[in-house]
Amino acid sequence: MNDRFDVVVVGAGAAGIAALRRLKAAGVDAVALEARDRVGGRAHTIATVAGFPVDCGAGWVHSADENPLAKPIEAAGFTLDRSPPHWMKQALNRDFSEADQRAYRAAFNALDERLEAAAKTGVDRPASDFFEPNGRWNPLLDAFSSYYNGAEFEAVSVLDYAAYEDSGVNWRVREGYGAAVASFADLDRVITGCPVTTIHHDGPEIVVDTAKGRITARAAIVCVPTPALAQGRLIFSPGLPDKMEAAAGLPLGLADKVFIGLDAPDDLPVEGHLFGHKDRTATGSYHLRPFGRPYIEAFLGGRCARALEAQGPGAMADFALAELAELLGAGVRRRLHVLGETHWASDPWALGSYSHALPGHMGARGVLAAPVEDRIFFAGEATHRTFYSTVHGAWLSGERAADEALAALA
Repeated sequence: MNDRFDVVVVGAGAAGIAALRRLKAAGVDAVALEARDRVGGRAHTIATVAGFPVDCGAGWVHSADENPLAKPIEAAGFTLDRSPPHWMKQALNRDFSEADQRAYRAAFNALDERLEAAAKTGVDRPASDFFEPNGRWNPLLDAFSSYYNGAEFEAVSVLDYAAYEDSGVNWRVREGYGAAVASFADLDRVITGCPVTTIHHDGPEIVVDTAKGRITARAAIVCVPTPALAQGRLIFSPGLPDKMEAAAGLPLGLADKVFIGLDAPDDLPVEGHLFGHKDRTATGSYHLRPFGRPYIEAFLGGRCARALEAQGPGAMADFALAELAELLGAGVRRRLHVLGETHWASDPWALGSYSHALPGHMGARGVLAAPVEDRIFFAGEATHRTFYSTVHGAWLSGERAADEALAALA
């Protein structure tokens, strides 16, 4: 491969793909170095043995009516499913009466209002401080946080939580969100299987050490998940302690999935939803027959997902099957078969799912996004102040970092 470029992009997830596209459009000689053998990062679609695709990572086009990727996805030939999600509704009323569902939704809305009011004070605290004392629905609210933030509310900054912007419109991509994101990559300008070990910036040019040799460039755009920076997996020479500290304040939460095939799909409603247990946080959220397909998509998050990942392959599936048997009857297990499960915390190039700011660290996003020496630029969902944890937040951050690099080169 060539050993000198105008700009080297480290990482070919959504942010890296966006940055590379922007640079190419400006006529800049750039390359993206991706540690994995594929592009897309935490947006990843796979084909199941049942013949349909599933998204292992990002699956929802959030704020879809405003999302800058929605129109390009359709223009690229992918299909946007605009049917609304069913996160707040329990299918079949299994152990969750209509009255209890209304009570849970009221508790959810009341907590949201308290968090919004708390954020207006400008004082950062753990979001869990605003639970109703001994509230009946606190465990389920924390379970929601484990899917939404990838962590329980005690680890979530009130100020950061309130800064997130969402229009409330959520769509999906029938062929897979990850597949759509990957389709935007200029594969001729991406080198896969090429992890970066060190970025040297003590000379007139940026020098990048990789598994496939050394590359020099006038500028670098770093698009790696925060654990790679916080844990020193990507080394800067000289070091960048402020970046490490900022990244440590923006850990990746964990939201894993289990895909469970249905032998008798008509037994369950299309686009239905079930919570596992309503009285504990370590429980799953079950999306029934997405797109009308014969499977269940189970979500497990936070401490529950981490503990199950630590037990090894199959533990998450066993957990989900056990909860489904409690909800639908023991006989249902004979009609279920596991199609796969994700392990994002164990993925060495991710080490989690999406970022949340720890209490007291809301400002870390701005610190992480700030350029270094006007030649090292940072992108990724964790650097976006209002669209963090989303694909479009990562995409916009990649375009922003590319624009910064282009201005510096000019």
